[in-house]
Amino acid sequence: MHPPYDTAADRDRPVTLDRREGPYGEVVLRRRGGDGAGREGEAAAGAPVFEIIANGCFLMDTSDGRSERLLIHAALDALPAARPAPALLIGGLGVGFSLAEAAAEPRWGRIVVVEREEAVIDWHRSGPLGRISGAALADPRTEVVRADLVAHLRPGGSAATYDALCLDIDNGPDWTVTEDNGGLYSPAGLAACRDRLSPGGVLAVWSAQPSPAFEEALRNAGFTGVRTEEISVARGVPDVVHLAVRGA
Repeated sequence: MHPPYDTAADRDRPVTLDRREGPYGEVVLRRRGGDGAGREGEAAAGAPVFEIIANGCFLMDTSDGRSERLLIHAALDALPAARPAPALLIGGLGVGFSLAEAAAEPRWGRIVVVEREEAVIDWHRSGPLGRISGAALADPRTEVVRADLVAHLRPGGSAATYDALCLDIDNGPDWTVTEDNGGLYSPAGLAACRDRLSPGGVLAVWSAQPSPAFEEALRNAGFTGVRTEEISVARGVPDVVHLAVRGA
């Protein structure tokens, strides 16, 4: 009797599409289920789910992009409605949901994406994640900068200022992908974020769980209007977006 090779479990087994070793460790792109077809946000049968793994730690996948989209539209909603063509920096390209959300909104002006992993950029420009970000990458407002976000925000890293910083480079302030990323959530890192914002600008930080300690750190760093928006998930604590405003 032959084993049932084409079971649902077999079809849902992750398949490694690419594996890279870089200056920050290993990054992996995997596909679960589907036949390679399908488009952004599809949950129908036959649609694949793509996953990004960094140093063995699951970062994100394409199964549900609600919280990544919330990161962008919550920041825009927190800005004055009359502010013309606000400039946006997205920290982390990820699977592309945040960039796609930004490019779909005509109110945004310049959209800069800072991504340190060359592999992730390749997976969007010439790989399967382009089905999510292709139109956004072709948008003339979009610029992709390959750089470490923490270094990019520090004095000397970039002189540019923005109306919104939307950051999603970790599983949250309390669960960083690499040790160096912890500096982003320190007093010095938050001061660097504040200095890159125009007066009244918004800092939005994605997290896989609420962090009251991070809310307090934002207040201590001089931000106002600190609040947290939640997105419920199928299991466990909700994903959240921490929001804070630079004073005028």
